[in-house]
Amino acid sequence: MRSPVQYLILFMKGLVMGAADVVPGVSGGTIAFVSGIYIELISSIKALNLRALSILGREGLVSAWQYINGNFLLCLVAGIFTSLFSLANVMQYLLLEHPLPLSSFFSGLIVGSVIYLLRQHPFRHRLDVTLFVLGIAIAYGISIAPSLTLEGDHITMFFAGSIAVCAMILPGISGSFILVFLGLYPIFISAIVNMQIDILAVFACGGLIGLMSFSRLLSWLLSHYQTAVIATMCGFLVGSLNIIWPWKQVVMSTTSHSGKVIVLAADNLFPQQFAETVGRDPQTMLCVIALAIGLILVLGLEYVGEKYTETTTEAV
Repeated sequence: MRSPVQYLILFMKGLVMGAADVVPGVSGGTIAFVSGIYIELISSIKALNLRALSILGREGLVSAWQYINGNFLLCLVAGIFTSLFSLANVMQYLLLEHPLPLSSFFSGLIVGSVIYLLRQHPFRHRLDVTLFVLGIAIAYGISIAPSLTLEGDHITMFFAGSIAVCAMILPGISGSFILVFLGLYPIFISAIVNMQIDILAVFACGGLIGLMSFSRLLSWLLSHYQTAVIATMCGFLVGSLNIIWPWKQVVMSTTSHSGKVIVLAADNLFPQQFAETVGRDPQTMLCVIALAIGLILVLGLEYVGEKYTETTTEAV
C-alpha cells in the first residue's frame, strides 16, 4: 500500500512520461523504465483482461479495482494526461527553442538509468552480454534505417497501431519514430487534424490489441527471464542514444498538413562540425551541464532510495 507521498511521486512520474512523448526518440516506456515502475506498469496493463470483467461481475468494483492495480494506473494516467494538457507545452517550447540541452538532458537520464539498472541486475551469463549487444544493434539499426512509404489503408493502419503502441512500451523506442519509419506519420497526423474517425478507430483497435498481447508476453518474459530481458532493454536504451544525439544535420524531411516539419533522416555531428555545417552555436558547455544534471538526477534518486530503504529497515 503506497503512502500519499508515494502516490504524489507516482503522479510526477506520469507527468514526465506524458511530457517525454513530444521528444523524438524518447517514449513513455523509456521514462517508466528509468523511474523504476516499468515492471509494475506491464503487470497492471496485463491485468486489464476478461478475468477483470469476471471479477467485477462476481465480487464487485472494489475487488476488480484491486486486481487491476487501479490506484497505480489511475495516478499514473492522471499524471500523463495532466502533462499532455499542461507540461507538454513547456516541453514543446524547450524542444523548439532549446533542443540541444533538452536532448542532452534526456541522454543523461538514459545513461544514468543504464548504469543504475546494470548495478541492480548485473550480467550473469554470456547470453546477457549477447542480448545487451543485440538490443543496441536493433535500436541503432532502427534509428538509421531508411523510411518506408506504406499506403495508409485500414489494414495497414491497424497493424501500424499494433506496432507503434508496442514500441511505446519498449524502453528506447518511440512509437512516433516507428510511424515515421513506416512512412505513416504524416497520414496519422492528418487523420487527427481532419478527424478521420475511421482511420483513428482502426489505429486505436490495432494499438489496443497489440498492447494487450504484448504486455502479456513482456510480463511472462520478465517473470521468467528478468535479467536477460533487462539486459536487452538496456541495449535498447543505449542504441536509442543515436536518435536523441543533440548535434544533427537534417538530410531528409517532410511537412505534415499542420505545417510541422517531420525529420525522416539526419546525420549525427560533433559539436565543432555542427557549428561549421549547420551554422549554429552548438552550446557545448550547456549540453554537458544538462547531460550531467540528467545523470546525477537518476543516480541521486538511486542513492536517496537506498538510504530511505536502509532507514526504514533499521526502524523496523
